Amino acid sequence: MEHQIPVVNGDLRSHILTVPQAAWRASGIVVMGRRIKSLLFSTDIAVICNCNADAVLAVYPFTPQQRIANAIVSNSSIPVFCGVGGGVTNGPRSVLLARDAEAHGAFGVVVNVPIANETIHQMRQVIDIPVIATVVSRSMDIDARLKAGANILNVSAAEKTPALVREIRSDFPGVPIIATGGPTDETVAETVEAGANAISYTPPSTKVLFQSIMNGYRQA
Repeated sequence: MEHQIPVVNGDLRSHILTVPQAAWRASGIVVMGRRIKSLLFSTDIAVICNCNADAVLAVYPFTPQQRIANAIVSNSSIPVFCGVGGGVTNGPRSVLLARDAEAHGAFGVVVNVPIANETIHQMRQVIDIPVIATVVSRSMDIDARLKAGANILNVSAAEKTPALVREIRSDFPGVPIIATGGPTDETVAETVEAGANAISYTPPSTKVLFQSIMNGYRQA
């Protein structure tokens, strides 16, 4: 007999942001004792504090700063994986950012595509939390990334993500994979079926989230 899962909500938090239901079909990745199936791709504290994702993927298009990582980790009730560079920010600076992210309480660090394998290797010498390596195409030498010390792959290839996940899973059956799932249950389900262990979900903008609320206020 299938068990029904009890649902308990408060009146004020009944409209939190929810990830697509298909994300819960993923196997999950156990990180530091926590099973993670869904990750919210955001640095917005208000959104992070009002979502049902298992973790946060805090990566942003600027040079990583310790005060930003500290603010997110300190205010999040769920594990945070912090971006520590790999593009403009690289080398020893990324290693120091990784060390500081761990000290602030991050569950893992995320490195971008251009980062050198040597930098990943250096990170592994100073931190105990996982290094998550971003993958955008199969042209990347994934085997070298893993040998350098990357623990998890973060696949982000837009509409080609399911195909890339399927190819990586075929070549590396046991590697933990986080992958972008797209905006709908159907796209998330396709990514999970391709072999992703966890799904990263990009939430709607604050403007979009406000629209329905404001429309209701106007009609009232």
